Amino acid sequence: MASLEKSIVLPVHDSAELNKSRLDLLTIPVNIAAQVLKRIIIIAALLGLWEVAPRIGLVEQAFLPSFSVVLASWWQLLLSGDLWDHTQASLVRSFAGFGLALVIAIPLGLLIGWYKRLSDLLNPLLELFRNTAALALLPMFVLILGIGETSKIALVVYACSFPILINTISAVRYVDPLLIKSAKSMGLSPFRLFQKVILPAAVPPIFTGIRMAGASSILVLVAAEMVGAKAGLGYLINYAQFSFMVPEMYAGIITISALGLLVNHILVSLERYFTAWKPSSTE
Repeated sequence: MASLEKSIVLPVHDSAELNKSRLDLLTIPVNIAAQVLKRIIIIAALLGLWEVAPRIGLVEQAFLPSFSVVLASWWQLLLSGDLWDHTQASLVRSFAGFGLALVIAIPLGLLIGWYKRLSDLLNPLLELFRNTAALALLPMFVLILGIGETSKIALVVYACSFPILINTISAVRYVDPLLIKSAKSMGLSPFRLFQKVILPAAVPPIFTGIRMAGASSILVLVAAEMVGAKAGLGYLINYAQFSFMVPEMYAGIITISALGLLVNHILVSLERYFTAWKPSSTE
């Protein structure tokens, strides 16, 4: 009789667990779809306001054309190949400077954060340069390196290096002391401690700096291209403004915004991949 009761109770219990797991699996895509829908609604509302405001006279159409007009100009630039040429020029400069900043700033930040003597030696210089705006140094870069590609890439390197460097230094310095004590109690050598404890714990803050640098790599470059360039999105916006080609100007601005969102999305995805060990936050 007891065995019969178990045979009845256990399947009911297993069925309840199975139904719960199925509900959890269904809840995940529903939540994701709800978040995506919220973002789409907000963006659609903004674009709708942009479309309607010039048409009903809230703003002057000569200075802010409707979104459909800007979109038509964007499409014409794309078909003509001009948009791709300017975008390609900006991306090459931006990625070159951003990549060099990663290669320079991350190892240097790890060293400065790990070795206190090196930190004490270089800290005055870091404080001086990180509080100097990159665009303020643009004339100096142009005078020293010329008006060509080198000065623009160097400016991007300068602008991107400090967010990565400062976040890397902070990430190494402020690793949880309990983790370090636990690792030392297990007899790890300083090198293994750095490799197995410090680096994994420092990855999330480092990626915060990388994301900040990713945004800076585009924004600073666009400003530099407005000053002296013959190609690039900054040049396109500046040329369109002076030629009073207002829809083309906004088309360039939209392209920069889209690139910024794309770069940020890529960096967020990389951060999730490299921090897969980190427990996800619950809402």
